[in-house]
Order: sequence, then structure tokens, then C-alpha cells
Amino acid sequence: MAIVNVSDQTFAQEVESGTVLVDFWAPWCGPCKMIAPVLEQIDSEVGEKLKIAKLNVDENPETSGRFGVMSIPTLMVFKDGQMVDKVIGFQPKEALMATLGKHL
Repeated sequence: MAIVNVSDQTFAQEVESGTVLVDFWAPWCGPCKMIAPVLEQIDSEVGEKLKIAKLNVDENPETSGRFGVMSIPTLMVFKDGQMVDKVIGFQPKEALMATLGKHL
């Protein structure tokens, strides 16, 4: 499954079912750029069980505000539309997989 870009308008529709990891990011954020290839690796390994979505906080302030995103990258795990876990800042793949493993 490919990583999808979401917006304030499409967020609810994209996270309403299944397990979704949402990456709240911005193009100017160094750690966000570092985590992008990690997310691509995770997608290639568990993409059939997990949808990965990216939300640009600069372009979508409504959704990032609703979830209280203060630092980026912030990664939130949603299960059937409900936020069940959150990771703030860059994490190595092993740490992210450990967090995701609790929800897959």
C-alpha cells in the first residue's frame, strides 16, 4: 500500500477504518525528512496491515490543532478513527515497529 497524503478535508475519511499511522510533518522540518525513509520501509513491510498517511501541518492547521500537535514529527496511531498511540520526534525503525506492533 502506498503512503497517502491527507488534508483537513480528507483526514476523517482516511482514518475512519482500520489501523492508520498519521505522520504530522512539514517540508522545512529536518527530523521529518529523516523519518520519511523509515516510514517507507515500514510501509513495504506491513503495508497490508497498516495505512500510512502524511499530513502537512503548515497546509492543514485545523487537523493538527484538533490533535494538539505542538512538535513535529508527531506520529499518531489511529484504530477505526480513534487515536490509540502517539510518538513525538524522530524514532528509529525498531522503536516505531515496537509501538506499531501493539496495534497490528
